[in-house]
Amino acid sequence: MTGDLPVPNHAAATPLSHPTQAVVLAGGQGSRLRPYTDDRPKPMVEIPGTGTPIIGHQLSWLAAEGVTDAVVSCGHLAEVLQDWLATADLPLRVTTVVEKEPLGRGGGLKYAAAHLPHPDQPWYATNGDIWTRFSLRDMASFHAERDATATLALARPRIPWGAVETDDFGHITDFIESPPTSYQINAGVYVFSPAFASLLPDRGDHERTTFPRLARDRRLAGYPLPQGAYWRAIDTAKDLTEAAKELAAQNR
Repeated sequence: MTGDLPVPNHAAATPLSHPTQAVVLAGGQGSRLRPYTDDRPKPMVEIPGTGTPIIGHQLSWLAAEGVTDAVVSCGHLAEVLQDWLATADLPLRVTTVVEKEPLGRGGGLKYAAAHLPHPDQPWYATNGDIWTRFSLRDMASFHAERDATATLALARPRIPWGAVETDDFGHITDFIESPPTSYQINAGVYVFSPAFASLLPDRGDHERTTFPRLARDRRLAGYPLPQGAYWRAIDTAKDLTEAAKELAAQNR
């Protein structure tokens, strides 16, 4: 099922060198976010103090980065998300799609990508449960410079415990509250070349099939988030609380 929503007069214009279309993967059940997701899908959860659901923030960010068309892939309580999109003052054109049967992450991404308006042009994709903001245009330039088929944004999330630093002799020298991990993780934001959609499985998980093949062929790139860029996945009630504190601190 698909639904086209009207494009506002203030849709952003973007140079052709950067993607103007995107897919938002908003079909997860969000079981770890209950009771917030008992009556709404995870992307419709609002971080306290922001005044907007996660999906609203994402669409505003995409539009600010030059995206004029977004395909939102819905699943759990799809009608709640579709109703909100139909009445919201959106800064870009939105099409919603709902899988008739579960296709897996890769199959779902391929199904959503089939509804992009320009299949011969590159596109962004983002998971529907992250709150972040950085230059997608810079990421697209990074992708183009490396002639990649797919580029993943990479984040260094903070670990949930305090860390201890010691000197070479074993004396404790410092305590650090929730430092960033030394490992980079998939941040759930992507740039894809036009050919990428045809490499996705009809069913199944592209992170176990398509991505490893591209990595072996040196066609998969990783874009480290710029220093100072905010990123958080909203998976649990604690993430909501922590995100609210962090965003409030940024706005002081």
